[in-house]
Amino acid sequence: GGGAYGAAKAGGAFDLVRFVQQPQVLARIVSAVFALIVFACLVGDGYTSLAEDPRLFCVFNRNEDACRYGIGIGVLAFLACIFFFMVDVYFPQISNTTDRKYLVLADLGFSGLWTFLWFIGFCFLTNQWSWTRAEDVYIGADSARAAITFSFFSIFSW
Repeated sequence: GGGAYGAAKAGGAFDLVRFVQQPQVLARIVSAVFALIVFACLVGDGYTSLAEDPRLFCVFNRNEDACRYGIGIGVLAFLACIFFFMVDVYFPQISNTTDRKYLVLADLGFSGLWTFLWFIGFCFLTNQWSWTRAEDVYIGADSARAAITFSFFSIFSW
């Protein structure tokens, strides 16, 4: 229904099936899964070491900032998805149109910002991966490629 900022009226019973079928909820779930994949790949296999040097280094051209950036935006995106998911759950209960407007604008602004940050992350990780020497990466290559791939997908899911 068309009401104030996407909700017909405040109150009423919560319908889980109808809630999960909403496009913004589906996009938020997909975005959370993509963010989880990116930061899990980077935390799990994003750092490696060589046999002669036991110190860990980032698989992306030994650039620590590349791993930190991917992990940072992934964790923050995942937490933001959880926050906005909870906002979506309680949104029909909010009767004040001003509060609804600010929540919708915050969601829109954050989504736009995070789309831009995922684009920067994709470009940064891809650039660093293109400069990575093959002999520096033994185990983390698939995880690095997965982080790049899901960074790209996150651009569109946000």
